[in-house]
Amino acid sequence: MCFQRAILTSEEQEDFEVGFSLWSLLDAIRGDDITVKSYKVESRITSRFCHTTVKSSVVNSGPNAQSIGFNVQIPKRAFITNFTMNVNGIMFVGSVKEKTVARNLYAQARARGKAAGLVRYRTTHNDMETFKTEVHVPPGSKIEFELHYQEMMQRKLGFYEHSLYLQPGRLVPQFQVDVYIYEPSGIASVETPNTLGEHFSGMAKLTSSKDKAHVVFKPSLQQQRKCENCTTSAIDGIFTVKYDVLRDSNAGELHVSDGHFVHFFAPANLSPLPKNIVFVIDVSGSMWGVKMKQTVEAMQTILDDLTMDDYFSIVDFNHNVRCWSEELVPGSTIQVAEAKKYIQNIKPNGGTNINEALMRAVQMLVKASNQGMIDPRSVSMIMLVSDGDPTVGEIKLSAIQKNLKKVMREEFSLFSLGIGFDVDYDFLERIAMENRGAAQRIYTSHDASDQIRRFYSQVSSPLLRKITVQFPEDSVSDVTQNHFDKYFSGSELVVAGKVLPSESTTLNSFTTAFAVSHTYTSDYLELDAALAQQQHAFTGFARQMWAYITVNQLLAERSLAPTAGKKRKITQRILTLAVEHQFVTPLTALLVESEEAKERLLADSPKDPKQGYKNSCIGPSTSPTSLPVTVVCLCVFCGTVENDPHFIVHLPKNNMDVCFNIDSEPGHILNLVSDPGAGVVVNGQLVGSKRVEEKEKVNTYFGIISVFYQPDGIRVSVSTDRIDLTDGRNNHSFTWGATADITQDRVKVSIVKDSKVMVTVDDKITVMVLLHRVWKKHPTHVDYLGLYIPSNNQYSSQAHGLIGQFGQEPEVRVFNLHQGADPLKKEATMEVKGNKLVVTRGWQKDYRRDNKRGSDVFCWFIHNSGKGFIDGHYTNYLVPRLDSFLPLPL
Repeated sequence: MCFQRAILTSEEQEDFEVGFSLWSLLDAIRGDDITVKSYKVESRITSRFCHTTVKSSVVNSGPNAQSIGFNVQIPKRAFITNFTMNVNGIMFVGSVKEKTVARNLYAQARARGKAAGLVRYRTTHNDMETFKTEVHVPPGSKIEFELHYQEMMQRKLGFYEHSLYLQPGRLVPQFQVDVYIYEPSGIASVETPNTLGEHFSGMAKLTSSKDKAHVVFKPSLQQQRKCENCTTSAIDGIFTVKYDVLRDSNAGELHVSDGHFVHFFAPANLSPLPKNIVFVIDVSGSMWGVKMKQTVEAMQTILDDLTMDDYFSIVDFNHNVRCWSEELVPGSTIQVAEAKKYIQNIKPNGGTNINEALMRAVQMLVKASNQGMIDPRSVSMIMLVSDGDPTVGEIKLSAIQKNLKKVMREEFSLFSLGIGFDVDYDFLERIAMENRGAAQRIYTSHDASDQIRRFYSQVSSPLLRKITVQFPEDSVSDVTQNHFDKYFSGSELVVAGKVLPSESTTLNSFTTAFAVSHTYTSDYLELDAALAQQQHAFTGFARQMWAYITVNQLLAERSLAPTAGKKRKITQRILTLAVEHQFVTPLTALLVESEEAKERLLADSPKDPKQGYKNSCIGPSTSPTSLPVTVVCLCVFCGTVENDPHFIVHLPKNNMDVCFNIDSEPGHILNLVSDPGAGVVVNGQLVGSKRVEEKEKVNTYFGIISVFYQPDGIRVSVSTDRIDLTDGRNNHSFTWGATADITQDRVKVSIVKDSKVMVTVDDKITVMVLLHRVWKKHPTHVDYLGLYIPSNNQYSSQAHGLIGQFGQEPEVRVFNLHQGADPLKKEATMEVKGNKLVVTRGWQKDYRRDNKRGSDVFCWFIHNSGKGFIDGHYTNYLVPRLDSFLPLPL
């Protein structure tokens, strides 16, 4: 059996965000000829703490052994607490251990041939992590999966939102979702928006009382069908429950249970404090296209939200830094209109100078403060929007972090928005946390502008500053963070701790804040007796919530620890708490064992996709008591570096591939496609390998690929260093270090970070360029480009070129197959274009699907630089410039 985190393509990673979610990117249950008996999700929310259980019962109803998968997406901020699996009566039960201990136990089992599989975690889009389980079982096998995780609900914009993404992938006889809410102080509102579509309108049933609510979603088999006679399920989307709680006028709640307390603080009916805000916007080349368009859309709305009491300015940066206004200006209608016009006219290009941009923003706030422009009651903040790592100026992340900390005043805050997966989100999060702010990843999907606006809405209405929650001396211990820089409208501050033994049956808390004269006092509410009477409450919520908050705060402290010694101490505290409370964290692992510990599975915690993760492989179990096992391994190695451009021409009518090399010289430009009828030309310039010996042959590679569209005067030039888009008036340059989508007239360019570029002209002709990096210290090899042009491109009848000529497929006949000089390679005679050629059966590498290893393509190899297969001699295809068409006739 194999457990692993799903590994996503960049397209899959860039999806839309959901608040508190259970995601199944893949079908929840995967396999052929299987029967899913049941799929049930139960969430128990007690005093804002949620325990979710996902269960499924599956039978291999096919005639053969097969792999059956169980896939669940876990919110990044949730902690897995257990996973169990019953396979034909063999029970596997999980327990959280210190990572080194768990790995040692797993290694011992593996050394004895007892290890059944491996659990791997991977952060995916939407701050989620895929939990993917796969077990290979014989026909008739019965498998029961059960996964548990816990998380604290977060209040945003006045609501707690619990969302479950449901995608069973098939019809399920027993499909049910239950969400139980118990809030001792009372429930103010609860609703179930129809987020699954009209098909399931009204099927979610809600019952509620003063302090309890139960939502059940239980469609019958017939109701699950996409249509009356369909065999596929219509359940594919987000199931959402939103609610809020009743609050007394003092806005404080104090819940005590099981020797622990949790204090909630969410005052309302306060006037927002004025704010001073500098928007720092990345306008480097990687922001071109959809990212910039959506950022501009979001900024238009955000600027409209400013009032006359607010002061603001805009800093935009690429390799240079510009200020819309050198000083903060009031948010008047005139100033806002001018700022919106400025934002609208931004044209992204160039590199990324984050350090200087942030320094300029801080200087602006400092200047305003020194000149007395800032209201003492106001809140000063910087809002950074970026999609990539620094490439210009100071590029060392630790240096930028130190520079920022040095100049940021205590009254300033930084909020970071990281767009997509090319940015180092951990870095953005660190600098935000260290400077009294927060960070959010924005996913580059259709609603990215809404995501930006939503995040801004969460921080745009500060109500209080410098909040402190205190308790009487000697009444509590192990208190979580109780000093907060700001409180924003619609959010909630939470403090937890342990209650010390005392004769008193009461516990008071006192909340004070800067710029207000109120002192909030809350008496405590004893919950143990009430919880005991609740059938679906989570009785251990206070203890687990305290541990959850503490571990998360310690993980944040650990990332900012100034010394190795401090980091070790924090690490030990995290380990102790995580093992005691059974949380899978970056420092612990879930060891899943059979009842007699004969089989062991290991689950490590997730890492951000920007950082990558370690990989390991194991073989199938050989234990006679275990089931047959299929293990999926990812083995990374470098592909063979090509030289002397290899051409693979697919001839669909003849059902064959033909290969040839071009043995030319560095600097030569080869025409690949020349289509004056369509106005498109594709050329490639050769670069040479590093010469080792004077007499050694210099291998050649494609170093530049150019696509020129004559009707619009647009040229896309792809090199191993950058991608240039020229339209005759402007030149836009993009690095390989970021993903971007650009549309200019009838030319579309899609850049996948450090991987490939797709150029599409007039929706008819597509060119794919792959980037191949080699070891920088290699004595001979250099970085080079691979070129792939689909055989179904819609050329005109005038198309020619080394590749374009095969848009009109020639008749080819291969005969006289016989043993060649190389016993491993057959030879034959090919009849093509009136020529009879001696060809060799061999293979070339196709790197479209696997950029490192490639896949083998078997083909008939044409010798002598394609002579006899291509029209004329290869030197006829040499052109003087990258935008030159091939002279006609050839």
